[in-house]
Amino acid sequence: MDLSSHQTWLLKDGKVIYGPVKMLPGRKGYETSVGTFSIYSKEKMHLSREFNNAPMPNSLFYHAGEAFHTGSLSVYSHGCIHLSAAASQKFFDTLSVGDRVQIVP
Repeated sequence: MDLSSHQTWLLKDGKVIYGPVKMLPGRKGYETSVGTFSIYSKEKMHLSREFNNAPMPNSLFYHAGEAFHTGSLSVYSHGCIHLSAAASQKFFDTLSVGDRVQIVP
């Protein structure tokens, strides 16, 4: 995931298998973490207790409560990565717990 270009891809064996697709990261004060992480949880429909049970479809959690999931591509998040419904479905169907995620500035 490339925060500066607002793009992300899926790779397998070093080759792009999907993307690039648009994404939106965290807003000022809620910046998305940068680094290499492993997915530690998948939830088809996560409800955020922190944000009034806001729905987070196709959530893939990778770092300290941060996830990529279906979200607005015009409103920045509170640290998560927003993807379109189609892209989040593809990521959810393709990735598994333990898979690596790399987020660059």
